Amino acid sequence: MNTYRAIRPLLFSLDSETSHEFVLACLGAVGRLGPVQQHLSGAIRGRLPQCPVEVMGIRFSNPVGLAAGLDKHARAVDGLAALGFGFLELGTVTPLPQPGNPRPRLFRLNRAQGLINRNGFNSVGLGRFLSNLARHRTAVPIGINIGKNAATPLAGAEADYRAGLRAVYGIADYIAVNLSSPNTPGLRDLQGELALDRLLAGLKAEQTRQADHHGRYTPLAVKISPDLERHDIDRIARTLIRQRMDGVIATNTTITRPSPASSEPASGETGGLSGAPLASLSTDTIARLAQTLDGSLPIIGVGGILSGPDAREKFQAGASLVQLYTGLIYQGPVLIRRILEDLAASLATSPSGFANGTAVHSSDRD
Repeated sequence: MNTYRAIRPLLFSLDSETSHEFVLACLGAVGRLGPVQQHLSGAIRGRLPQCPVEVMGIRFSNPVGLAAGLDKHARAVDGLAALGFGFLELGTVTPLPQPGNPRPRLFRLNRAQGLINRNGFNSVGLGRFLSNLARHRTAVPIGINIGKNAATPLAGAEADYRAGLRAVYGIADYIAVNLSSPNTPGLRDLQGELALDRLLAGLKAEQTRQADHHGRYTPLAVKISPDLERHDIDRIARTLIRQRMDGVIATNTTITRPSPASSEPASGETGGLSGAPLASLSTDTIARLAQTLDGSLPIIGVGGILSGPDAREKFQAGASLVQLYTGLIYQGPVLIRRILEDLAASLATSPSGFANGTAVHSSDRD
């Protein structure tokens, strides 16, 4: 029985953000139950195929992760890990606490299986975030997604990102640099040629200092927009190579409204669109990145994954890992198992068919 499908009507009867908070609270409680959580999670997710992979020098039990944005405050880490994810990306976290945009700011597009958010980096700040994270016990790789405070001008953005990097460096398995949310005014301007080069150079220098200080290397990945022109994708890819980044996450949400999202009443809400309508934009961006990067660094694919075949498209386009958010809301935790079963079946029939999803990638180390 699909337990989630049975309770989804109740969750969808609540407004989107209330439902989100309720589910995270439940998962947080499950995570505190210790051994009991294994029984509960097994009943929800079923038996998972083993699909280990190494990317950015990190060993993952499987290539299906949680995308940033679902657990912004690191409140449900153990409960989320129990669902079967191979890794979790937490945040976005900003240096100082900030409330984000006024509610309502999260809207479902049920027929299109999409979601619009204009959260605006609502964050408890680094102090509370790290305190919450320190309570987790599950040994699952953790990515931490960092951003700048809304009140910080673009000229001061590098200082915010460096502060975030310093604070999480010794704890994170990798760090994601969010330059592409459409809900913080001006943030996407940091993807411009001069701004991006300067910011990444500063972060690379900070990474080198922190690696010396901590005696360990923590990879840096950059999260980009799906709304870029092809020449901008190429330019960003070349910048990532030149600045020796360790990975790229493609993509964030879109400010466009591809069909069938455009026909839904909530489509007129401002914010970033995720879910099924984003799938093609995300996959096209991954494919273009893969062509330009030519194996120089791995791609984490996210956007519109609601089935095993959806994830397969991301791997075939060039992704080494995938992440879920909106698909989890519509399909529930069983989606993780379905993706892994599809991946395992594809590998059994065509071992070379998922080279990007199973290959061992390495990045230059300082």
